[in-house]
Amino acid sequence: MSTVKRNHPLFPSLMNEIFKPDWFGGLDNYNSAVPAVNIKENETNFELELAVPGRKKEDFNIEMDHDVLTISSEIKQEENISEEQYTRREFSYSSFKRAFTLPDTIDSDNINASYEDGILKFVLPKKEEALPKPKRMIEIA
Repeated sequence: MSTVKRNHPLFPSLMNEIFKPDWFGGLDNYNSAVPAVNIKENETNFELELAVPGRKKEDFNIEMDHDVLTISSEIKQEENISEEQYTRREFSYSSFKRAFTLPDTIDSDNINASYEDGILKFVLPKKEEALPKPKRMIEIA
């Protein structure tokens, strides 16, 4: 038995372009193993949110090395079902790794992380010197 790659029936490259993730939810070139990320900047901090449902907070490995924040997770599951005349054994493996280079304005000693309702959230506070200065009045001499 040989493996055969199947192309789209009509205009393969055109079909690939039409059904990319940007169009109609996408079929090709879509990697669901990497969680979606939102990054928000406020006056006092950055917020980083990763969508990783179905995990526990113990499943995550979070490391800070110099200015690089690395988030990874690995889940292995094995299921054995034995019934009358057969045994079924299924394996499941899921992992991801994301790394973010943080700007110099982040106070890396005070980063907070929480995991709730499938969202892994980080609060990355800005250093004191990076905070906006309040406006002040200047007297004319």
